[in-house]
Amino acid sequence: MPEICRFLGIKIFMYPLDHEPPHFHAHYQGFRSVWSIQEGTMLAGELPPRLARIVKRWATEHQDKLLENWKRCLKNEQPRKIAPL
Repeated sequence: MPEICRFLGIKIFMYPLDHEPPHFHAHYQGFRSVWSIQEGTMLAGELPPRLARIVKRWATEHQDKLLENWKRCLKNEQPRKIAPL
């Protein structure tokens, strides 16, 4: 699973050929979560509340790049790195 960003101990991943809706995965220590790219909301899993707010802010700031990466993943291409906060 390609890591596209890392900040504050949070790792952000995207899988090529993953299922809809457009989303990314955020991991922090033992926590795992799945986030909607278009809505900027957590779809599944759990993160500590403070870190969830930070991931939401990061996703909102980088929504265009996340959607570009999603399109790459749909073509089975590797997603590109995205800057941290």
